[in-house]
Amino acid sequence: MSLLNNWAFAFHVPLTLQIVFRSAGLAVSMILNRVFLKKRYTRLQVISVIVVSTGVLVATLSRPSPPSRPSNTQDSNHPPYQYAIGVGMLSLATILTSTLGIVQERMFAKYGAGTWREGVFYTHLLSLPVFAVFFSDVKRGLWSLSRPSEVIPHIDIKLPILEQTLVVPPLYLALLLNVTSQSVCVSGANRLTSAVTAVSTNLVLTARKALSLCISVWYFGQGMNAGLTTGALLVLSGTLLYSYATSRAKRSSPIAPKANGVHPGDQSTKADSSGTSFALTDRLPNGVRKRKPAEEQTNE
Repeated sequence: MSLLNNWAFAFHVPLTLQIVFRSAGLAVSMILNRVFLKKRYTRLQVISVIVVSTGVLVATLSRPSPPSRPSNTQDSNHPPYQYAIGVGMLSLATILTSTLGIVQERMFAKYGAGTWREGVFYTHLLSLPVFAVFFSDVKRGLWSLSRPSEVIPHIDIKLPILEQTLVVPPLYLALLLNVTSQSVCVSGANRLTSAVTAVSTNLVLTARKALSLCISVWYFGQGMNAGLTTGALLVLSGTLLYSYATSRAKRSSPIAPKANGVHPGDQSTKADSSGTSFALTDRLPNGVRKRKPAEEQTNE
């Protein structure tokens, strides 16, 4: 999905349109959960999702832009089909991202929350062969990182064994820092998915995106404006509203009975394939639980 989002730049899709698509991921996730998993959401939850998505969109579009460079006339004339392909890639990436969240949620519900490490491992391992198609682009990118930087000087590492000095380009260290932070971020996101629903995970990631944007603007001294402040307040209020609506829905919803009248988590009664309810009683001397029909135990 990240590959499709980044690849869309090659098809001359405006950055503002990419921002709109990425901000719509939260709403798409809720729609897919409603359609495929038949989940129901309260009015407050729907309103909070709209508020958060609007806040991210407003904050991102209000970010101070760098000075514009003179545009090339050749770059401004592109075939319409390239724009259509880029929009299609963004749409597919948004749907696939929301679908992946639903699949992960069902996987963790079936196999347990402790399998999130396996999910991270296989997701990245199975995606590595895809980059073989873009080997030339990856090679070109690595060569570009070897160029000297005006901000950070080269780092000289002395190797006593070989009696040589290893010169490390500064951008390689930045790449290492980026990979490390991404590893922590992906692991945290997958662990969060194993504990909450896909919509809640998407909400947290969307709020994190807005917070990162505000910190970036503050750190690089680009200046806050009314749009950034409004967007940040919308994201904060929408996140708090969704948390309140979710906790309120959990408190007001009754415990749904399971098949044959057995409630989830009720360890006192179970049902066999015939539909007869059994009550668990004391263990037999050999350690095996003996079971009696619940009706007989009630009469006793």
